[in-house]
Amino acid sequence: MQNDNVNSERTSETPTPEILPVGIEQQQERTEWELWNLLTLAAHHVFMRLAWIFKTETVIMPAFLDVIAGAGWIRGCLPIFNRISQSIAPVLASASLRNMPCKVRMMKQTTMLMAFLFGCLSFLCLNLGKEAMPWFPAVFLIIYAMFFAATGVNQLSFNTLQGKLIRPHRRGRLMSIAGMAGSLVAMVGAYFLLTEWLAIPEGRGFSWIFGFTSLCFVFASAILWIVHEPADKQGTTESHPGKLFRNVWRTLRENRSMQRVALAAMLFICTLLLFPHYQWLGKEVLGAGPTDLMMWVIVQNLSVGIFSWITGYYGDRYGYRIVIRVEMFALAFVPIVAIGLSEILTAETRGWYTLTFLLLGLTPVTMKTMFNYVLELVEEEQHPHYLSTLNVCMAAPLFFAPLVGYLIDWNYRLIFLIIAGIVFTAGLLTFRMDEPRLHLKNESVHR
Repeated sequence: MQNDNVNSERTSETPTPEILPVGIEQQQERTEWELWNLLTLAAHHVFMRLAWIFKTETVIMPAFLDVIAGAGWIRGCLPIFNRISQSIAPVLASASLRNMPCKVRMMKQTTMLMAFLFGCLSFLCLNLGKEAMPWFPAVFLIIYAMFFAATGVNQLSFNTLQGKLIRPHRRGRLMSIAGMAGSLVAMVGAYFLLTEWLAIPEGRGFSWIFGFTSLCFVFASAILWIVHEPADKQGTTESHPGKLFRNVWRTLRENRSMQRVALAAMLFICTLLLFPHYQWLGKEVLGAGPTDLMMWVIVQNLSVGIFSWITGYYGDRYGYRIVIRVEMFALAFVPIVAIGLSEILTAETRGWYTLTFLLLGLTPVTMKTMFNYVLELVEEEQHPHYLSTLNVCMAAPLFFAPLVGYLIDWNYRLIFLIIAGIVFTAGLLTFRMDEPRLHLKNESVHR
């Protein structure tokens, strides 16, 4: 596995700058500040989770789009704008991030940009119901795409920063603490605020929802000022867009380990094609209302916290490959559960449909687990490139999102079952993935 990575770098079309190893003094400084940085990044993540619960992709954003548009194919655009933006932007930013002496700087900037974009959306929502805004769906999708471009770079920065500041066997601890604490805080916020805001007529409550989201992103950015990050040397990696994308293709072509994880990721990410349609299924078939939406949001965020704690613990202990395998097999059953519940439940018993959103909490956790897995595949200086490469792979299937949205209006049962089969296949492919922990153990033995 290590030879694959080395060969991949040697055959690069772009000359790779000389990268000096991390000095002993800097490594000691990182270790001394590791607990502080772990807790600070966890606190940052708490505010991010609080912001995110008010814009949940499975509930809030599709419900908002139903207010301003309503067509299934438009709802189906959400995953493609989401993932494509999150994938292209990190590739373009990967060289700049690699060259930055302090990676936290890009995290601050992108978090503030996320706050600004949701502030704009909040302002526009003030006019809902007061005047006709036929242009609003198009403007919303543009803002949505820009937001997830910023989110993609933000997540790339976060994963690169934790790869720099947190040792491999402690990254799961960061995921556990951040996930559980963030979910608990987010649930409390949603319980006391979300139902009341969703009940405001004509969708004007979304102005409060998105305004609060913007404020949380501001706090998340502010807390990053106390991260202690030793500065690296200024890098000289070339950042021409064409060469960056060619390097992505070269990595996928020549690195066998990355090929395997990329293929599994591409099939797994198909689960996002159904994200906007779970709440639609509950509303259309079971007659769910604002209270149900609030409960779905709370339960999904609770499950994110619980699953983060569990997967973080077992990821640190046993490696992330086995964790990814279990996650993917579990997610393969979510569409089947949703269809089954929609068939057997009634309007009076629809509360059990919440089980669907309990299981959906595994999706963002699985994505984080895959990023942690990739961090262990390669050396620290290659983290931005390999993380952005994984992002590109996750984007490819989502070009089919509008088509899936259209087909769901035709036969949602069949489409849900097809996606379940694809995600199950992703789980099978994890048996071909390498286990980077074996390489780490060998390194520790030789030291």
